[in-house]
Amino acid sequence: MYPDFTLIILDMSENEKNQGLQIELPQQVAQGEYANFAIITHGSSDFVVDFARVLPGVPKAQVCSRVILAPEHAKRLLGALQENIMRYEKEYGPIRIPNQEPRTIAPFDLSKGEA
Repeated sequence: MYPDFTLIILDMSENEKNQGLQIELPQQVAQGEYANFAIITHGSSDFVVDFARVLPGVPKAQVCSRVILAPEHAKRLLGALQENIMRYEKEYGPIRIPNQEPRTIAPFDLSKGEA
């Protein structure tokens, strides 16, 4: 379904890297959660990303998933998202966001391929 992907290695020992990484995707997680709103907060040691759904006629947004990342992992995720957005736009054309000026998303050099 998704032929292009970026592997993000967050934290692995050298022994784990040499053995290869196996990823299990349980069926209840594979279904995914729809989110059209994200709230990002951070402290000195972590970033918290809450994904929520805002629906017409519903006065309260419901958080459907929370991801907590170390600062280094948040930066790796930012790079991987930027890389995938660039691939997407190369294949399908620019992603347009109404009422927003085009800007660079990542404030660092992504040409090194460190995702």
